Amino acid sequence: MKTKHIIIPAIAILIIIASISIPGKEKGWIEINGKKISIEIAKTASERAQGLMFREELCSDCGMLFIFEEEDLHNFWMKNTLIPLDIIFINKDLTIIDILSAEPCTENPCPHYTPKEKALYVLETNQGVFNQEIIESKIKF
Repeated sequence: MKTKHIIIPAIAILIIIASISIPGKEKGWIEINGKKISIEIAKTASERAQGLMFREELCSDCGMLFIFEEEDLHNFWMKNTLIPLDIIFINKDLTIIDILSAEPCTENPCPHYTPKEKALYVLETNQGVFNQEIIESKIKF
């Protein structure tokens, strides 16, 4: 049985995210099929470029949400990333459109991970937190 979620307009999401910021890092949470993930928010170009590089661990219910200015085929790579991640691509309607599993990059060139459709948001979590069944699910902030 699929869980129903209310679609929250993007402006409301930004207001919620802004209201839960802390100095230096913005934080919040995201819910997918009833599972809450505590997130760090990467919304500037430099925050997105740094991502989860050099982290040796990520708690089991944690992730990083990348927010882009426009929907596009944003690609990711795992250079200097030490932990295996799932990369979850989310469109402007807050629907999950793709999920790709990525391993740390050990040699150049590092592979790129590109979604099959355009995304506005990307969520990185530990590998295996979610599976392909979340495709077409709505996220909730």
